[in-house]
Amino acid sequence: MRSRGLFLRLSLLATALTLVVVVLGAYVRLSDAGLGCPDWPGCYGRLTVPAGEGEVAAANAAFPERPVEMAKGWKEMVHRYVAGALGLLVFALALLAWRNRQDPHQPLAIPLLLVAVILFQALLGMWTVTWKLKPFIVMAHLLGGLATLSLLAWQTLRVVGGAGALQLPPMQRGFLVFATALLVGQIALGGWTSANYAALACNELPACTQGELWPADADFAGGFELWHGIGPDYEFGRHLSREAKVAIHLAHRGGAVVVLLALLALAAMLAGRGGFARAGGLALGAGVTLQFLLGLSNVQFSLPLGVAVAHNALAALLLVLLVALNHHAHPSRLS
Repeated sequence: MRSRGLFLRLSLLATALTLVVVVLGAYVRLSDAGLGCPDWPGCYGRLTVPAGEGEVAAANAAFPERPVEMAKGWKEMVHRYVAGALGLLVFALALLAWRNRQDPHQPLAIPLLLVAVILFQALLGMWTVTWKLKPFIVMAHLLGGLATLSLLAWQTLRVVGGAGALQLPPMQRGFLVFATALLVGQIALGGWTSANYAALACNELPACTQGELWPADADFAGGFELWHGIGPDYEFGRHLSREAKVAIHLAHRGGAVVVLLALLALAAMLAGRGGFARAGGLALGAGVTLQFLLGLSNVQFSLPLGVAVAHNALAALLLVLLVALNHHAHPSRLS
């Protein structure tokens, strides 16, 4: 029983820390600090950002294409430190779960799966830097972070209990899963928009640009070509045309409307049932409405950093809320 309590506390801590890592990652990306350290896992070959005059000179000589920018370097390194701490915590949870595997209430599959996810996330983190912000890798890294967050949230809920407590008819449970999949797809579109620096490709509301609601020259084939090769510097979306960026932005806008309507419908369905379902529905409705308004604000006010980071953070929280609703609606053996 004591071990189960320790596992729950560590699982809660890991879930909260993952949310911090996801938000820090968004902040690093949106403040253009993704290549603040041009190597991995250190920074200019060091465990900290070069500081002294001699250290900076040596770093600049080793990486002449990336002169030291201390502010960007520290943003990136703080993100790496926190991600490293999360990795150690996930390994500790897996070890604890293995030691307590005889306990029928001890989750085991998810803690072991999380070790694999964290290791792959580390690879994606390395490739993000060494492949110079390749958009597909940046988006995959974001989705990996959210997968880690979702798995940890599910694991925590499994220890707390309550699976199946939300009694929904089969069609409504199916709609809940469908709405969750829509949100994940929209988050992926958001990651693709950010990774390709397309957030301001449409800079008007409700039109896209120059008064056009749907520009005829939008290049969807170019905008959604996932693999552009290894080698080029993808920072600031230099590899894409304006037309391709417009197409990416339009897809994200359209997806936002679809997800807003779907989640509002789900929220209304849940709110009408009372009890826990009502609380979840009200939170979902308020959250997705605020998220939509933050998206509009990003365009209206030219992507202010605080609003853009909040947009990423709220997407993660909405995903956690839907994970919790799915947990309570589906009796599951996954643990």
